[in-house]
Amino acid sequence: MTQDIVIIGTGFSGMGMAMKLEEAGRDDFVILEKADEVGGTWRDNTYPGCECDVPSHMYSFSYELNPHWSKSFSGQAEIWDYMRKVADERGIRKRIHFGKEVVGAHWDEERERWKIDTADGDVYDARVLVAGVGGLHIPHIPEIEGADTFVGPRFHSAEWDHSVDLTGKRIAVIGTGASAIQFVPIIAEQAAQLTLFQRTPPWVLPKNDRPIGPVRQTLFAKVPGANRAYRDVLYWALESRAITFNGHVPAFLRWAEKIVAAHIRRQVKDPETRAKLTPDYRLGCKRVLQSNDYYKTFNEDHVTLETTGIAKIVPEGVVDRDGVLHEADVIVYGTGFHVVDAFDHLNFTGRGGTDLGRLFAEQGVETYLGITVHRFPNLYFMLGPNTALGHNSVVFMIEQQAKYIVRALDEMDRLRATTMEPTKVAQDAYNADIQERVKKGIWTQGGCTSWYLDSQGNNRTIWPKFTFQYWWETRSVREQDYVFTRARRTDSDLREPTPPEAATV
Repeated sequence: MTQDIVIIGTGFSGMGMAMKLEEAGRDDFVILEKADEVGGTWRDNTYPGCECDVPSHMYSFSYELNPHWSKSFSGQAEIWDYMRKVADERGIRKRIHFGKEVVGAHWDEERERWKIDTADGDVYDARVLVAGVGGLHIPHIPEIEGADTFVGPRFHSAEWDHSVDLTGKRIAVIGTGASAIQFVPIIAEQAAQLTLFQRTPPWVLPKNDRPIGPVRQTLFAKVPGANRAYRDVLYWALESRAITFNGHVPAFLRWAEKIVAAHIRRQVKDPETRAKLTPDYRLGCKRVLQSNDYYKTFNEDHVTLETTGIAKIVPEGVVDRDGVLHEADVIVYGTGFHVVDAFDHLNFTGRGGTDLGRLFAEQGVETYLGITVHRFPNLYFMLGPNTALGHNSVVFMIEQQAKYIVRALDEMDRLRATTMEPTKVAQDAYNADIQERVKKGIWTQGGCTSWYLDSQGNNRTIWPKFTFQYWWETRSVREQDYVFTRARRTDSDLREPTPPEAATV
């Protein structure tokens, strides 16, 4: 199947890219989606209590505002409904090939085209490949001795088994990631016994989550500019938090830590449990979480916080490092996702047979602007390395990347080029600047180990500046930072496997 552009994924990234391509008049594209519905992370994560920790009016497309959010921080079902509604109203569905799981993509140097393979054996042929696969789609399940011997159900929060009735069960929860903070208070109400195995306590801020009543919804829907003005206020309020995380004003950080410490004192009665729940690293070093009921769950007699570590899993439950058996009927993993190493799961081969996973493993996960990669022509990532956020909405970043990719395609047209890829010099300079900045931030200086870091301790996840700086840096395509090639052939020849005569522009 031959297309000009192939997009992988129908999360916010893939949908945002599709909308921008259509706005630019580029309609020769398809979206490959492994599932049977759009939504990405918000389709797949259906665990109890799943909701966003970014305000609803910011966690949405700026060009598809929703005046009818029901509360400050929307739940999974509401966000998924929004995404499906956008897909319907924008006509995105006609572009989607559902049930197409991409298992590999390989650059054909002779034809200057991407060959994209799917699990069902179909092959797509494209000039341009956009990977909107996201970073929160491959569950991370730790390797624990004896896990396969457990006789009861066990599953990851991202693959919640709703057929398992948790009522009256003894539940072992492994991990205290963002999902665990949300589902633990809910399933604790059902369980006869819940034991939470914590390796490192997270910082959990109070969540200022309030209903958005019909009056405010009507105001947002009927008063011109009201919804956008509210969104703008939220943007700048969230953006101000970067000052703290970037290490510019440490006093703000100490103030926030005092708020959380007071929050723990108010909600947790037992001093020993309170001490176990209090982090010994700086706020922001790991992902900052939000909840109003997580801490107080540990006041319940049937809820236990275990911090001695896990030695092994046996058929009857979990054995801690003191040799104590914690009997369990169900094991739930709240251990997050493969993020930095998610690229290891992409079977992408670029120029000269360069394997993307091996390249990143050997040289570090480095791209240019988190979007393009040296030795991988016409490949564009969305939410690539160092473009995730700890202070604002990643949808903002997605929108800037989609616009940048359209500008890159326009630049190729202007230069009559068939390929583009960043120079090694530009990519190296960009990453040197990012790493210098990120090492000054709380993510490196905060005294913790987090999923933000790769195996060498380098932060390959977080954008270390303000998001408006990312907007500024992606507002145009710097021709000098790329190598463009122009082939002397017609468009019809692009589909034929004949060697090109390429010249650097």
